[in-house]
Amino acid sequence: MIGKAKLKAIADTVLSAAQADQTEVLVAGQDLALTRFAANNIHQNVSETDVSVRVRSVVGKKIGVASSNDISPESLKRLVQKAETIASFQQENPEFVSLPEPLPIQEVDSYSESTAMCSAVARAKGVGAILDMSRSNNLVASGAFSTGTEEMMVANSLGISAYHGGTMATVMTVVMSENSSGYAADCAQDVENLDLSEIGRIAVDKAIRSKNPSSIDPGAYTVILEEDAVGTMMFYLGYLGFSALAVQEKRSFMSGRIGEKVTGDNISIWDDGFDPRGVRLPFDFEGVPKQKVMLIENGIARNAVYDSATAAREPGKTSTGHGLPAPNTMGPLPINLIMQPGSASKEEMIASTKKGIWVTRFHYVNPVHPVKAILTGMTRDGTFLIENGKITRPLKNLRFTQSILEAFANAEMLGKELKVIKMGFGNFASCAPAAKINNFTFTGTTEF
Repeated sequence: MIGKAKLKAIADTVLSAAQADQTEVLVAGQDLALTRFAANNIHQNVSETDVSVRVRSVVGKKIGVASSNDISPESLKRLVQKAETIASFQQENPEFVSLPEPLPIQEVDSYSESTAMCSAVARAKGVGAILDMSRSNNLVASGAFSTGTEEMMVANSLGISAYHGGTMATVMTVVMSENSSGYAADCAQDVENLDLSEIGRIAVDKAIRSKNPSSIDPGAYTVILEEDAVGTMMFYLGYLGFSALAVQEKRSFMSGRIGEKVTGDNISIWDDGFDPRGVRLPFDFEGVPKQKVMLIENGIARNAVYDSATAAREPGKTSTGHGLPAPNTMGPLPINLIMQPGSASKEEMIASTKKGIWVTRFHYVNPVHPVKAILTGMTRDGTFLIENGKITRPLKNLRFTQSILEAFANAEMLGKELKVIKMGFGNFASCAPAAKINNFTFTGTTEF
């Protein structure tokens, strides 16, 4: 890691050169390494070390943003001039009030020396456990195992100076036969908490059990969704509806529905950058400390997340620490989502199901109706029929078209364990349980 002192020196150089009314600098450093494998062999090992600097200059109500990864003093000064020049050519933003003021920020420990120092040899050894299992079962494995450090410094001319550094290790694999596939993945801030042998075992087992799948007619079924599938639904719920900007623009399912029932009583979802069960981040990309925000509580829509711009639109509101890097047209987003777990095991979910479908994960998911939170997508890498409390046979994949809200309204059982699901872009993560959901709508079938 570059370290707090060096990142702060970069930020100080930018701020000392600034001539704008207000200036913000975001410095992000990363040291990432990736081991990729396919056809039962490691075929790529790459690493990247980089530092990027993003400057937001405010001149009156005009705003300009410029970025670079050249951190020499001369380049940083040119970067400031560029951002200020861009601002001078912009139209005024009548809604802009100010960059955020500094607030106390609680530090969190999300650094693991084991992850930061993990070598290519160590990653290869872990991947080897997956490949050995795949080869011994005449299957073909592909996937990736990554480790690295990421750090961030946010500073502005109003006094904000916030630093955080952490580590992350992720692994995923898809194991295939001629007509089946199995998937497994996991992530952790400490690489020693990843069991690559278990990841391989799960994926290989699903690839074997899903051989020679049969078809089933589309329709409404009871489903048991593994954590990865539930995590995908949580991601899209956050992306489509939990942003204050989406609520203000009336394109969110929460618009005009705060305080109303939107899901079942057993669904509670919140965002918390300090929860040790998730990926911790103590402040946002504006340097504002993160607040725990209850989004859905016992089925009732409670709150949206705010950044400084959306908070300025509503009297009495303040940023909840969910701002993204400028320039940002998406508005604030929750990136540390957690769903309240239930008390059921997956075995209990299966035993209680007369007829249903087991879903490992979703693929190729796209929004259909944002306000109703309707998604469409495919099942993938392990879809099975459940009959009379037992998994009986593999199924060809199905297309679903389903409202997330309606699915969560029909959630009969929730798993008692949470799994961290890395999703989408950046540090977005969902802490999700498995779920048994009734009347889940499948609208099409596939040939595989």
